[in-house]
Amino acid sequence: MRLHAALLLAACASPAAAIYPDEVNHVDFHHALLGAPSPDSTFFLKPSSSSNASLLYTLSEKSILGAVNPRDGTLVWRQNLTRSGTATGAGILRGSDGNNAVVGATGGVISSWSAQDGKLGWESQSVDGVVADLELLELADASATPDSRDTLALVNGDGVGIVRRLDGDSGEVKWEHKDISGDIPFQVSSSPTEVFLISLQSALLKGTKIKVTSLDSVTGRQTAQHTLSTENEVSGPDAVLFVGSNAAAPLIVWTDKSQKTLKVNVIGTKQISSLAIDNASGQDIEQITVHAPRKLNSLSHFLVHYKTTAGSWAEVYHVDVKSSAVSKAYQLPFLQGSSAVATSNVDANVYFTRIAGSEAVVVSSASHGILGRWNVKEAPADAVYAVSDLVTKGSSVAVRLAVLQASGDWQLIRNGQTEWTRHEGLIDTVAAAWADYEDQEGLAHELEVEGHESLIGAYIHRVKRHLRDLEHLPAWLKELPQRVLSSVLADEVSNLDSFGVANPVIVATKQGRIYALDTGKQGAVMWSVQAAETSEWDVKAIITSPGVATIYPSDGSSVTVNITTGQITSSSVGKDMKLQSIAALGNQQVLGIKENGYPTSSGDIPGFLVTTSSDGRVLGWASQDSKTPVWEFVPASDQRIVHASARPAHDPVASIGKVLGDRSVLYKYLNPNLVLVTAVNEAEHKASFYLLDGVSGKVLHTAFQAGVDTSQPIASAISENWFSYSFFGDVLDFGSSAKGYQLVISELYESSIPNDRGGLGDAGNYSSFDGLPVPHVISQAFVIDQPISHMAVTQTRQGITVRQLLCTLPSTNSIIGIPRPLLDPRRPVDRDPTSAEAEEGLFRYAPFLLFEGKWYLTHSRDVAGIHTVLSRPTLLESTSVVFAFGSDIFGTRATPSHAFDILGKSFSKMQLLLTVVALAVGVSFLAPMARKKQVNMLWKAT
Repeated sequence: MRLHAALLLAACASPAAAIYPDEVNHVDFHHALLGAPSPDSTFFLKPSSSSNASLLYTLSEKSILGAVNPRDGTLVWRQNLTRSGTATGAGILRGSDGNNAVVGATGGVISSWSAQDGKLGWESQSVDGVVADLELLELADASATPDSRDTLALVNGDGVGIVRRLDGDSGEVKWEHKDISGDIPFQVSSSPTEVFLISLQSALLKGTKIKVTSLDSVTGRQTAQHTLSTENEVSGPDAVLFVGSNAAAPLIVWTDKSQKTLKVNVIGTKQISSLAIDNASGQDIEQITVHAPRKLNSLSHFLVHYKTTAGSWAEVYHVDVKSSAVSKAYQLPFLQGSSAVATSNVDANVYFTRIAGSEAVVVSSASHGILGRWNVKEAPADAVYAVSDLVTKGSSVAVRLAVLQASGDWQLIRNGQTEWTRHEGLIDTVAAAWADYEDQEGLAHELEVEGHESLIGAYIHRVKRHLRDLEHLPAWLKELPQRVLSSVLADEVSNLDSFGVANPVIVATKQGRIYALDTGKQGAVMWSVQAAETSEWDVKAIITSPGVATIYPSDGSSVTVNITTGQITSSSVGKDMKLQSIAALGNQQVLGIKENGYPTSSGDIPGFLVTTSSDGRVLGWASQDSKTPVWEFVPASDQRIVHASARPAHDPVASIGKVLGDRSVLYKYLNPNLVLVTAVNEAEHKASFYLLDGVSGKVLHTAFQAGVDTSQPIASAISENWFSYSFFGDVLDFGSSAKGYQLVISELYESSIPNDRGGLGDAGNYSSFDGLPVPHVISQAFVIDQPISHMAVTQTRQGITVRQLLCTLPSTNSIIGIPRPLLDPRRPVDRDPTSAEAEEGLFRYAPFLLFEGKWYLTHSRDVAGIHTVLSRPTLLESTSVVFAFGSDIFGTRATPSHAFDILGKSFSKMQLLLTVVALAVGVSFLAPMARKKQVNMLWKAT
C-alpha cells in the first residue's frame, strides 16, 4: 500500500518547473514596453512632497500610462488606459510636483492614478463625448486634502463643449458648463480666480476665430466672453501653436499664414502682440514648437523653437502679465541638423536645455549666457522632442534629458552621458525569426558535403577542411588561457552560448524597422535599421539562412539584411499585389500566397502545400502543378474558418508508441501531413475542429463544440500524435447553463488495441490517396480559470524531452508551460489508477485544471500583449529556447524534464579541481610511506 502511494505521488509530481528566483534576468529577459511617449504627456514629477526624488511619467501613443525610474530606465509601474475606455488614440496626462496623483484621459474616460505605485484612485466616464483637454486647477479647495488638486476636463460632445470640474479626491463633478454655440471646443486654461474655455469659431467667409469664455472657478458660471479676430491667420486647430494651461504661461500663440509674424495673446485680454520672426536661415520653416513652464510660480517666459529642413534656431520671449506686453529677450543661434528643446523649473526660474548634434547646452530664460555645456558621446541621431529635470548647485547646473528619437528609441542623457536607452519601437513587432551566424552553419554544411561523397573523396575533403582550420590556430591559442579560466570560474548555466542557447532573433516592426536581439545578453539590441518608410509595414514572414535574413511584407517586396552588421544587402520592389501569407519550402524556395489561396509562382512545388483563402477555403497543392489545387476543403455554409495550423517544421518523434504498464504498446498515429482547421458559426455559437490529411485533403477526425462564445479567443496547436484547443463555452458535465474556459486535448493512435498497428498493419509504405486509415482518437477536456489566446509547443533536438504546451494568458499577462503528462487523455475517470496505470505515470482525472505557479515561464513578470510564441531546439536535448512578442518582448529557456544534460549552478568546478589537487598531493606524500612500510614488512617476514 505504501509502495502504491509512493508511485502515485511520483506520478503526480510534475516533470516541469519554472525558473527559480536566482535565474530571473539570467536565463530569461523581458522588455516591458510603453510605446513612443507623447510629447505633451511626458514629464518628470516628484510624487512626494517629502522627497526630492522624481520619476519620469508618460502616456504613450499606445495609451499606456507608466512611470520609469530615471536612474536605470526600469519600469516602476504601468497601466493600459484603453481597457477603461472604448475609444483609442492620443491620450492626455497631467501631474503636479508634490501631488501623489497623475490624471489621464483617453476617449471619454478620465482616471486618477497614484503617482508612486500606479493604483487607481478614481475613474469618471463621460457618455456625452470624448475628452479634448485636461488640466489641473492652480489652487486647491480648503476642503480638499493637501496633496490633491481638482481637475478641469473639456469634453467635445458632437458640437457641444462641456467644461467640468472634478473633485481631486473622488472624481465627482462639482460643476459643469455647456457651450451649445456649435463652436469647436479646443482647450481649457485657468487662473487663480477664473477658468477659460478656448474654442474655435468658424468665420462667415473663411478662416477661424478664437473665442475665449471666462468662467467662475467656484460656480462655473460664465462671467465674460470675447473673440479674437484671427480668421485671416488661423485656418483650424493645427494652426494654433500653443495654449497655456495656467498663470505660468497664460498665452495663446499662433502665426500668420506666411510664418513671418508670431502672434501672442494673453488669455483673458483682447490685446494681440505681433512679433517678427527673425528667419536668417533663408529656408522655409517646417515646424514651430512653443516651450513654456507649467509650474505655478514660474516666470512668464517662453521659448519658440523653429525647425527647417537643414537645422533649427530658437527665440526666447518675456511676458508682462499686468500690461499684456510681450517682448523678445534673446535668440539661440541657428544650428545644423536635428535638435530638441526642453523646459525646466527651479523655484521661479525657468531654464531651457537644447540638444543639437553632439552638444547639449543649458540657458536661463532671463539671459542668453550658457550655464552648462556637455559633449554627448552617444548623441541621438534624430531627436523628436525632449523633457528635462534640472538642478542647480551654486553657479553650476546638472540636467537629465529624456530624448525620443525618430527610430522609437527613448534615451536618457545625464550631463552628456547616456545612462540608458529604451527601445520603445519594439512595441510594434509584427514578425520574428531565429537566426544563425554564418560560421555556426559552416561545419554542418561541410559535414553534409562529406556525407554525399565517396569514402576517399570524403577523406580528402576532411583533410582540406582541417588544413583550412589551421589559420584559426593562433587566435585559438591566444584565447585558450581566458577560456580555460572562464570555464573554471563560471558556472555551467551561464556558459552555454556554444550550445545554441544564445542565437539572435530578427524582429520586424509595423514602423518599417528591423531589430536584432541578442538572446544571450538579456535581449540586448545588437543593431536596428530602417528598412521601409511606412507606419503600416505588414510583414508576413522572416526567412533566415546562415548569415542573412529576408523580410517579406504583404506587398510582394523583400528586404535582405546581414545578421551580423544589420546592413541591407538587397531589396526588391513589390509586385502590386496583396499577399495573405508566405510559404517557405524545403529547397530554400519561398512562395507568396495570394488572398485567394493560390501561390504567386507557377513553378513546381516540392512536396505538398496547404493554404487558406480569404473566402474560407482550405486548398491543397502537390508538386506537379501550382495552378490547380489537388483538393479543396470547404466547411458548412454557415461556418467560417478562423485558423489552420500544422505540425511544426521541427517535430522529431523519439518513440513510435506509448509503452503501457503491462509492457504492451499503443502505437502512435504519426502522420507528418496533419492539418488542424478551426471553423466557427457565430449565429449558432458553435465551433468545429477538423483534422485533415494535408496530401489528400481527407477528413480524419471532426470535433464539435456547442455554446461557444466566438468573440473570445480560440487557440489551437498540433504536435507529434496529439492536438489541443481552447475556447469559452458550455461545460457539458454541468449542464448547458454552466459556461467556462476549456482546454481540450486529443491523442491519435493507430488502434485502440495494444500491440495492434491498425489498418496499415506491417505495411512499409502507404498512400494518402489510397485507403488511408483514420486514427483512433482519445480526448479529454479540462476546465481552466482564464482564457488562452495563443498556443505553441516546446521543441528539442531529438524529441526525447517531455513536451510542454506553451499557453499565452492575456488576462494575467503571462505565459505558462503545461507539462504534457498532466494533459494525458487516458487518465482514469472517477477512479484511482490501477498499479499498471500508475506505473505509466497516469493519475486520477480531475475536471478542473489549476495552473500551478511553477508552470509560469514569465515568473512574476507582467508580460503584456503577447500574440505569438516561438520555440526552438538547442544542442542540449533538455533545453528549448522560447521567444514571445507582442506589446512586450520576452525570452527564456524551457527545461521540461529539467536540465539533465548540463551541470547545475550548485556544482563547483573549483571545488572539484581543489579536491583533485588535494588527492594528488596526498597520494604523492603517502606513496613513499606506503612503499617503505611494505619493504619493512617484507624484511620482518624473512
